[in-house]
Formats: sequence, C-alpha cells, structure tokens
Amino acid sequence: MTTTSTSRGTWGSRLGFVLAAAGSAIGLGNIWKFPIETGENGGAAFVFVYLICVLSIGIPVMITELAVGRKTGSNPVGAFKKLMPGSAWKMVGGLGVVTGLMILSAYAVVAGWILKYIWFAVSGTLSGKGADEIGAIFTASTSSGWQSITLLLFFLVLTAGVVVGGVQGGIERASKTLMPVLLVLLLLLCIRSVTLPGAGAGVSFYLKPDFSKIDFDVVMAALGQAFFSLSLGMGTMITYGSYLRKDDNLATSAAAVCLLDSAVAIIAGFMIFPALFAGGVDPQAGPGLIFVVLPHIFNNIPFGQLFSAFFFFLVAIAALTSTISLLEVPVAYFVDERGWSRKKAAWLVTLGAFIIGIPSALSNGAVAALTNFRSGFMGEVFNWFGEFSLVIGGLALCIFVGYRWGLKPAIEEIRQGSAEFFASGLWGFMIRYGCPAAIAGILVSKYILPMFE
Repeated sequence: MTTTSTSRGTWGSRLGFVLAAAGSAIGLGNIWKFPIETGENGGAAFVFVYLICVLSIGIPVMITELAVGRKTGSNPVGAFKKLMPGSAWKMVGGLGVVTGLMILSAYAVVAGWILKYIWFAVSGTLSGKGADEIGAIFTASTSSGWQSITLLLFFLVLTAGVVVGGVQGGIERASKTLMPVLLVLLLLLCIRSVTLPGAGAGVSFYLKPDFSKIDFDVVMAALGQAFFSLSLGMGTMITYGSYLRKDDNLATSAAAVCLLDSAVAIIAGFMIFPALFAGGVDPQAGPGLIFVVLPHIFNNIPFGQLFSAFFFFLVAIAALTSTISLLEVPVAYFVDERGWSRKKAAWLVTLGAFIIGIPSALSNGAVAALTNFRSGFMGEVFNWFGEFSLVIGGLALCIFVGYRWGLKPAIEEIRQGSAEFFASGLWGFMIRYGCPAAIAGILVSKYILPMFE
C-alpha cells in the first residue's frame, strides 16, 4: 500500500530543503569526528584531500541519491522497487532503512551525553577540574545505565516531536530555526578560539599543509570522512529528494548541501585547533576531544563556563538535525509502503529505536558483557551500520544507477530542474567508474586489508 505525494509532503522552498539536508549531514561527524581525523592525519594536508573528496565523490553521489528520490517520490525501498520492479535491488533500500534505524539508536545515546554536558557546563560541575577529574566524571556519567537510558529516551522523543510535524511543518521549520542558531554559535566560538593567546600555532597547523604527510591512509581517511559526513549510502538523501519538486535544480542543490556541510566542518576546525594549541594540548587528542579535552581548555580561558555551555548547546543542535533525518528514513518507509499515518510511524519507530538503543546505552560501563563485547556494543553498531553499511549502500547505488537504471534516464531526471546540466559527462564517468573505485578503496583499506594484518 502506498500513499500519494500530497500526503507525503514536499519542501516549502529550496532554502528549506538545503538547510534540512545540510542539517542531516551536519552532526557529530563535523564537530567531533572531523577535528579528530584532521588531528590524527596531518592537519592541513588532510583538509586539502578531504575537500577534493567532497567535490569529486560527495557531490556526484548526492546528486544521484536526490535524482533517485525525486524520480520515484518514494522512500529507499519504494524507490528501488519502482525503478526495477520484481528485482532484489529493493534490498539495497531495505539496508538503508535498517541502517538509519540502527545508527539512530546509538547516535541518540551520544546525543544524550551531550545534553548532560550542557547541564555540567551551566551548573559549573566541571569548573576548576583537571583533565583527569573531568575524565573520571565522564566515565561515571556514561557508565550510569539509568541516566543513559533516560537521556536516550528524551532525545528520541525530542526528535520524534519534530518528525511528527511533517516535512514542511516539522523538519523544514525546525531546520530553518536550528541551522542559523548553529551557525551563529559556531562563528562566535570560532572567534573566541582564534583570539586566544597562542592560537596562532593552531591556525598554522590547520592552514599550512605539509604534503609529504599525504599517503594512502590519509587519502582513505579523508574519503571516508567526506562520505560519512554527508549522510550518503543509507537513503537519507533519497528520502529527502523524494520531497523535492520537479523544478528544483538537483545539481546546484546537492552542491549547496555539500559545501555548507564542509564549511561547518572547516569552521569547526577553526574552533577546535586554535583552542587545543592555546591550551598546550596535542592535536591528536582522539575520541576524548569533546568530553574531556575541550572542557579542560574551557576551564582555563576567560568566561570559559559560558563558552562551554554555548559549545555543548551547539553540538546538541547538530546532533538533533542529524537524528531528525535518521528517523525520517524508516518513517518514510512505513508511510509509503505500509500506509501508516506519519504520527503512528514516527512514534512506533521511535519506540523501536529506543528498545534497540538500550544495549548501546548500557555498553559504556553499566553492563560488563555489553561493554566488553568486541569494541563495545555501541562501538559495533557504529562500525557496522555507521560505516560498513554506508559503504555497501553507496557502492550499490552507484552500480545500480550506472549499470541498471542507466545514466540516460538519471540525467533526464536531473535536467528536470535545469536543462543545462553541463557536467553530465563528468558526473556519468564518476558514477560509473570514479565513485565505485573510490568507495571500493574504502572497503578494501578499512575492512579487507586489516584481516590480513
């Protein structure tokens, strides 16, 4: 059973779509993972390679997802069913729906920690504490099962409250409010960071590339960061593309989303690295960057408590704009394929995400079996669904459009909003050859080669 396009909804404006899609892409990957990857992979050299990857791989794949979504006006499963009826390709869409749900279940746990850190900042819990003390507070906080589960539920309910409102009334309206607030806070914190004593060394690390540091591992890390940061490979952009009008320009919209997402990541680097160098901290601080290192640095700058609160509020907004899109993917599936109302789909999927997320919430010290399971239960969810599934989904999408649906009908769909798609030849080459080769490179370097080490 399917619903009509009217009941599904459409974006109210191109700006609304760009902000919502960019909000989907902008999240912990930009503000947390990007600085970590940059710090561990040579600073400015990594940034240079990352930007090339966004332009050469990110934009073509995003155009492709949007084209599939708008052509079919459907969720990822329905899109493949409409373009290739009776085939097994719908399983690729099904993988996207499951991936969105699984990432949401774990992502919301981390988002809950961020909410707690807003309270820590406002209440002064971390004020005057050293890095070791802050680390102990973080460990105690995340290992509290009931706190993690409660915050998981709270963040999921907050997310569902937006999605229930629909495309225009919920997602687009929230994005038009949250994204400007995010950008303003980010710029304020960036200004504060670059004006700290000793910040110049951080700016130099971030802007002056040492190209001798670029090797295969750095290229693969940059490519992976670009791919994962843009929410590609799990059907989010197929879903968001399904709400676009035929007169919307897919190529320029995709470029705008990718560039806005990248701009936020770059600005986040200007916020992080000057502060790290001003505080005398190694830029390779790793995963403890947000929850331990930065709070320690905030303790040692004027008005640090205020800026700490601003920072964690900023990260919470980024997390919310991402969880909204993660929830929308499975919600769209149940609305389109099962005929559920949006309200019913949103709340039942949220309940499912909460139940699935409980093991992740308990896997950071609360339950030993979950904590000690390989890289931890939550770590495994991120490894398999937040990375591996996205690679498989992105590779399958390129193969599908390049060799099954075909470049010609895809280009015709892209030209619906603009007859002048000058880059159609380059786009076709990248979707058939360039992007699959690059994505396969991620698969080999990250998952296959390590098996032989």
